[in-house]
This record gives sequence, structure tokens and C-alpha cells, in this order.
Amino acid sequence: MVAEATARRSRITPEREAELYAAVLDLLREVGYDALTMDAVAARTRASKATLYRQWGGKAELVVKALRHQKPRFAEIDTGSLRGDLHAMAVREDDCHMEQNSALMRGLMVAVHANPDLLEALREWIVEPELSGLDRLLKRAVERGEIRADNPALGYVLHMLIGAFATRTLIDEQPPTQAYLTSYIDAVVLPALSA
Repeated sequence: MVAEATARRSRITPEREAELYAAVLDLLREVGYDALTMDAVAARTRASKATLYRQWGGKAELVVKALRHQKPRFAEIDTGSLRGDLHAMAVREDDCHMEQNSALMRGLMVAVHANPDLLEALREWIVEPELSGLDRLLKRAVERGEIRADNPALGYVLHMLIGAFATRTLIDEQPPTQAYLTSYIDAVVLPALSA
């Protein structure tokens, strides 16, 4: 059964998969999560609904995999220093993509409260891999002696980073930018970790 499902899923080329994910993200930006339908994705991508459901199972999994596809993982970052790693993480996306993703994140945060499937998929495909990648990044910094292993701020780094990203528009009425995030890392995250 697993081999059969894998064989069915493998019909979509990586290029076609990337095209589908880009279309899903475009639709999310246009209509939001609640108004996004598999019919709309099928029409936008000229794919059959049956193919979409066979490949992704449903809207929540498709949306989260589209988000995951566009975002590099922390595990790919290892500059040799904590500051370098955090800065590299902050500049993975250009300012334009960051602004678009900030809007997506705000919309999805509202949607997860009414959609348990979306919340579960976000945790499985985005939050857990990000936490795991950040944990490895911070563990390397502890091993290099850049952070004390008992530093109480270690458990809050992801909260700080997401908070800076998500609230920039709310507080300052400006989108998050590379310059803002690197400055935030230097002014808030690194001092908290060096205490």
C-alpha cells in the first residue's frame, strides 16, 4: 500500500510541484486560508482535484507543504558562530518575500484557531522542523562556548524571533526587513543569550 501511494505521488515532477506550491501561496495571499479551495488551486494550476487530494490529502497539508517548500531549514545554516548563524537565518529571504510571508503568517495565525487540521499540519511541517533546526544551531553555539548551557533565554529564542517578525507590522506599521531582523538579533537575542 505504501509503495502504491509513493508510486502515485511520484508522477509529479519537482518542477511541477514547485509550480503548484507557488500557485497555492499566490492564492493564499489573494484570498486567505479560509477562502482557499482545492477547486481554486486546481483551476489556477490546471491540475485535477483528484491529483491534488491524492498527492496532498487536503488543503491544510498542501498549504503547509507549500510554505515549507519555500523556506530553507535552519539545518542548512552553519557559519561557525552564533551571530553569523542568526544573521544568515534572518537574511534567507529578501525584504519583498519577507513582507509577503509576514502577511501570510498573520492570516494563518487567525485561521489555525478555527482549523485544527491546519494547526496540526503547521506544527508537524513547520514548527517542529524549525524548533529542531534552531535547537541544533543553539547546541552548536553551546558547544563552542558562545552560550551557557543553563541560560534561561535558550527556551525563548524562537519566540523572540517569531515575535519580532510577526509584530513589526502591528507595532511599527512597517514590514519586517533583513536590516530590522539583524538589528533585533544584535540588540535583543544575542544579549539575552550572553547573560
